[in-house]
Amino acid sequence: MKNHLTPYQSVITEIKSIISSGQEAAYSASSKAMLFTYWNIGKRIVEQELGVSELAEYGRGLISALAEDLTKEFGKNYSKRNSYYYIKFYQCFPDEQIVNACVHNLNWTHIRSLLRVADEDARYWYMKEAVDESWSSRTLDCNISTQYYYRLLQAPKKEAVIEEMKQKTVELQKNQFELIKSPVVYNE
Repeated sequence: MKNHLTPYQSVITEIKSIISSGQEAAYSASSKAMLFTYWNIGKRIVEQELGVSELAEYGRGLISALAEDLTKEFGKNYSKRNSYYYIKFYQCFPDEQIVNACVHNLNWTHIRSLLRVADEDARYWYMKEAVDESWSSRTLDCNISTQYYYRLLQAPKKEAVIEEMKQKTVELQKNQFELIKSPVVYNE
């Protein structure tokens, strides 16, 4: 019986690795597609509104009508509220190259957190750090809420601030595949 466990252990280890790789690929592809979709929706609405900027009422009516039609066909991710997030996403990150550079590690929850950051320099810094350090969306949110960027800028000993952040966010980094639980990607 023991002789059969060694080959089984090898097979189960390899299959777990295959599953993990598949989850990572699905997460990355799904997140990228969702972010580009939302960014392009924001871009298209902004282009339409700019074409008739003097008609602010028209813009509000357009968003309401779009949200109503899109929600009926595609679900609540395309609500009026989310339409405003898509617009803000495009306005905060109008350069498609920047969006392309960040989408491989970030999901919509990351982007929504970044949209709360009014300071453009801070927003880009948080985005870069989230991508480079593979921060979970919860870690990013925590770091924004605690003004990590500004504390780091003002700290004479940056290492202490970095270490404090890592200690406070270690538990938030656990679930790297948050998007897989998303009802858009996975529906139980």
